[in-house]
Amino acid sequence: MDEPELLVEAGGGVLTVTFNRPRQRNAMTWGMYEGLYEACEHADADDDIRVLVLKATGDKAFVAGTDISQFAEFSSGQDGVEYEEKIARIVNRLEDVDVPTVAAIRGFCVGGGLGIAAVCDLRVATRSARFGIPIARTLGNCLSMNNYSLLVQQLGPARTLDVLLRARLLTGDEAAAAGFVAELCDDDDLDSTTDGVVQTLLGHAPLSMWATKEAVRRIRRAAIPDGDDIVSRVFGSDDFHAAVAAFAAKQPVVWQGR
Repeated sequence: MDEPELLVEAGGGVLTVTFNRPRQRNAMTWGMYEGLYEACEHADADDDIRVLVLKATGDKAFVAGTDISQFAEFSSGQDGVEYEEKIARIVNRLEDVDVPTVAAIRGFCVGGGLGIAAVCDLRVATRSARFGIPIARTLGNCLSMNNYSLLVQQLGPARTLDVLLRARLLTGDEAAAAGFVAELCDDDDLDSTTDGVVQTLLGHAPLSMWATKEAVRRIRRAAIPDGDDIVSRVFGSDDFHAAVAAFAAKQPVVWQGR
């Protein structure tokens, strides 16, 4: 019997969500996204939960984006708009969780994985972790305004442009230097370092931490403009459809800019 793609376990005041598709580098399916949403609901409904932790199975990736096979049926720009709305529903729900959220990151944290990590309150990562959204050299798609806002808030506009335009991945050390990673550790120390962060949070005043989270969330969302026209143009482009087909065929794509 196959193991669940998402594991959820409560204990000691902590709700732990584990992404569990190691052979696919924990690429997110819709079922996993919905499971993450339900875990957020669980965290807020259970008074015993004081911290939510996200982690992953295997040493290759935290989350390597959304499973690209789910893009194969896109036929118009509106499909892209609806996709980004679905992602925003999950990401915003994670941001809305009342208790502190911690992402424990080893390996690749890219695409949708970076969005999930970015919306967590604190990130613990190994030096071998890699962070980025290399869509400019892979699928030729774009992000929602919500996700651009997250990256600008967490990395700053200059570094966001560098990471996205050059499609490069930040090392663990670079992410820590940028302030994106709160605690950096060796590969073998991820669990113990994460536990140290969690234990600190468990000892702090819940309402003080909630107020800080809520204030930062409101500041970020208050400044988000509409961007559906951007998403529709890019997801409806010939380049995007050609790139999805090329990815499935393991062939290079020739960008046309249309």
